Amino acid sequence: MRAPRRFEPIPESARVVRARSGDRTELWTETVGTLPPVFGERWVERDGTTYRSFEPNRSKLAAALLKGWSGGVPAAGERWLYLGAASGTTASYVADLVGTGGRVYAVERSLRPFARLVGLADRWPNLLPVLGDARQPLEYTGLVPPVDGVYADIAQPDQVEIVRSNAELFLRGPGTRFLLALKTSSMGRDLAASAHLARTEDALRPVLHLSPAVALEPFHRGHYLVGGRVRPGLFGAGPDASARPRAARFHGRRRP
Repeated sequence: MRAPRRFEPIPESARVVRARSGDRTELWTETVGTLPPVFGERWVERDGTTYRSFEPNRSKLAAALLKGWSGGVPAAGERWLYLGAASGTTASYVADLVGTGGRVYAVERSLRPFARLVGLADRWPNLLPVLGDARQPLEYTGLVPPVDGVYADIAQPDQVEIVRSNAELFLRGPGTRFLLALKTSSMGRDLAASAHLARTEDALRPVLHLSPAVALEPFHRGHYLVGGRVRPGLFGAGPDASARPRAARFHGRRRP
């Protein structure tokens, strides 16, 4: 497949561009990683910059941008905590978005995908894997500094509570963000997907200035991207580092 000839920056991020390919829109990230591709995605070089196709079928964040997400995404130079990183596909895209001056602390609890995440991090120097359970954020407070945002992709009934507990512990303060790839089918079948979304937004509205949620169909069935900016006076910058336990494992590099 031929690479697009023209890239146009999107308003939501300085490190994501869009292009037209036939009758469809494609997204590309300005990557900080090195080849080979993660899952066979396309890489091209233009004017000394390497771009990597940002695939909506692989990444819920890409799907959200194509579906009109206007709430912002991780930005250059920021630190983000990623919950539910699995083998690191979207985490590597978030690492592209924050660039070489940013960091992504990628939490995964299952050993098999974590091993793949560790291998991927060898090619993304700003992607830092953390072996830990997102339900137990105190286990990795010695490894994750205060961050500018929390991104979560956790298919659990209590996914909203998990994200909020991590946000309360690690976000720097007002104006920081968290994004949740909400999987409604994991929240029970007693309510329709739209009702689960409404319940989630009701739970988050007291702590967030919510951005309009977007449905991720047809790329990810029963998923929405939900998120926004933290309201003033709520979350702080986390506990004192000297009092933090060091129970989780951190791959390879010392955190900055």
